[in-house]
Amino acid sequence: MSTFRILVVDGNRAATRQQQQVAGGTPTGEGYAQVLQSLHPGLECDIVRPADGPVLLPDDMSLESYAGVAVTGSALNIYDSGGHIERQVELARAVFAAGIPFFGSCWGLQLAVTAAGGVVRENPLGREFGFGRRIALNAAGRAHAMFAGKPDVFEAITVHRDVIERLPPDSEELARNEMGLQAAQIRHGRGVFWGVQYHPEYSFNEIAATALRYQLTLISEGLLRDGDELSVYVGELRALHADPKDLRLAWRHGLGIALRDPDIKLAEIRNWLQCQVLPRV
Repeated sequence: MSTFRILVVDGNRAATRQQQQVAGGTPTGEGYAQVLQSLHPGLECDIVRPADGPVLLPDDMSLESYAGVAVTGSALNIYDSGGHIERQVELARAVFAAGIPFFGSCWGLQLAVTAAGGVVRENPLGREFGFGRRIALNAAGRAHAMFAGKPDVFEAITVHRDVIERLPPDSEELARNEMGLQAAQIRHGRGVFWGVQYHPEYSFNEIAATALRYQLTLISEGLLRDGDELSVYVGELRALHADPKDLRLAWRHGLGIALRDPDIKLAEIRNWLQCQVLPRV
């Protein structure tokens, strides 16, 4: 297969990445790169971390050298101020201006929405954590190439407190559930962005580690009763990681084929590579 490079924008700060590792997970950027490379053996990734400091590309690379740019999730809130956020917004605007295929999960969607002139806010309905339920494609979503091979209604791994309040101009909503917008396409500058509010790239083990990292928040917000319930929840997530087709646990957590079948789970990222990135290559 042909070799090409994707720029992965890690949205988290170093402290959050370290906490995820301590909890048994993978640093955000490295985890995303691993998923991308699993979907196309000829793909190589460079990772930048604007939340930690200025964006420095390898000496032989310019932004236009990349076949695509993918943005990870993040524990940050886009409406807060600070260089750790503004550097990411500026980078997203540069990606749009360069016309490079652009994809993002969760924070990545919120970042692209903000860079293109939309609005993100704290969700008045509360936090969506673990599994996003009843994510439904609308007519545009069912016809969109990003969702080829995806059921019309599905579950997905998720963790977020914020929601898209208003999409920017020249955008199209593709999916939502009762918690808010879940997927969109954005055209801005010379670029096209595909993004989702959930995490197709997350494994069950990754959301288990995230639950450990968020344990005090999940208990204080009433999503979990106490540490014992957290331990059971994390244990079941890790059992699902070992066997995603465990029908007993899939039934208990209400998980359909989109989370039991790894190929369907990763459809959005695979379709982006095939439909947006490879034509540029």
